[in-house]
Amino acid sequence: MTDGVDVATGVGEELARARAALGLTVADVAQQLKFAVRQIEALEQGRFEDLPTGTFARGMVRAYGRLLKLDAEALVGRMAARVAAPDNAEAVASAHRPIPITDSARRSNMVYAALSVAILGVIAAVVFEWQRERTSAARLSFVPAAQAPVEAQRAGEADIAASAVRPPNLSPLAAAEPLQAVASPPAAESGQAADHSAPPVPASGGTHRISMKFERESWVQIRGADGKTLISQLNPAGTERTVEGKPPFDLVIGNAQYVRLSYDDRQIDLAPHVKVEVARFTLD
Repeated sequence: MTDGVDVATGVGEELARARAALGLTVADVAQQLKFAVRQIEALEQGRFEDLPTGTFARGMVRAYGRLLKLDAEALVGRMAARVAAPDNAEAVASAHRPIPITDSARRSNMVYAALSVAILGVIAAVVFEWQRERTSAARLSFVPAAQAPVEAQRAGEADIAASAVRPPNLSPLAAAEPLQAVASPPAAESGQAADHSAPPVPASGGTHRISMKFERESWVQIRGADGKTLISQLNPAGTERTVEGKPPFDLVIGNAQYVRLSYDDRQIDLAPHVKVEVARFTLD
């Protein structure tokens, strides 16, 4: 056997003869070397092209030869002509070659980067606004200590005035609500009842009246035209408050979705003014 094909084929035959001399089967060798049976058969038959790579085939011959107590390195050298080792230097060089980046790819990356920055900016702005509104709502959850005695005094005076004019047959619930005198409109000359759809008459003296009913606990602050605070307090659920003064009024109402407000007996929708459960608006 003088050519490379005969030499390489002789390697497989030599391994097969040595295995048979030791009384081992192909399955026994495959189990001990942790290879597939078909791979051992391909090696013994000289079908090196059926093996994964040249390095893998060399490793199989080396391990097989050592198992059978043969000269493993001599067997590997005899099959070198059929199974060439990969060029590692070329593989390393190809891995270090820079990946070409075209101008269009560079422009696309810049566009993606700009969009990412814009999206992050919008998210940051939303988070900042949400945090600011949440902080403002937290400040409205208490009554300033300096104003609490004044409001308590006003509430006591209102209770005394209400008790002085309360009829003796009023129920306890009716007695708890403040009494308001409402002037009856003059009857029409035809004798028919007055038109109730006409706009209500504001309070006398150029003042206007704001009435509030609280379905749940709510903090309210109202300032009049001169900037003076007319009311600034926490109102329990189920109570009512009425404030009179000269417009414009600046109002801040917490938990506004549970507050019913009327301005000179005209209902005011607070929903358009609510932001994070707090309504801020002006009444003229």
